[in-house]
Amino acid sequence: MSDRPPSQKPPRQIRFLSPVKRERARLERQFAWLRRYSPVLGRIVQTLSRPGWTLVRVPVGILFILGGFLAILPIFGLWMIPVGLLLLSVDVPRLRRPVAGFLIAMRRRAERWKNRKKP
Repeated sequence: MSDRPPSQKPPRQIRFLSPVKRERARLERQFAWLRRYSPVLGRIVQTLSRPGWTLVRVPVGILFILGGFLAILPIFGLWMIPVGLLLLSVDVPRLRRPVAGFLIAMRRRAERWKNRKKP
């Protein structure tokens, strides 16, 4: 016998994941959205987020973050900091939650901008 009434649906499986796995799943959902939204960028993210690419991701992510602080130079810019954090978030669990939240916020902002009323 079950403790819950028959009319009540069973809880979703994601609630039973550990916080680390839940944050990883949240980040993976944002990567999936990125692959759908921008196939070119999605392919790059998919390639770099493969499990064996840690030795490439971490140095490239750090270089992007450091290059972002050189925004006064023509090639470098502030756009490099979020890209570096995105790359590092695959391997650093403490960065997953804020980066996934940032991706969600930017996605919502882009959707609002896209659906705005034009004068």
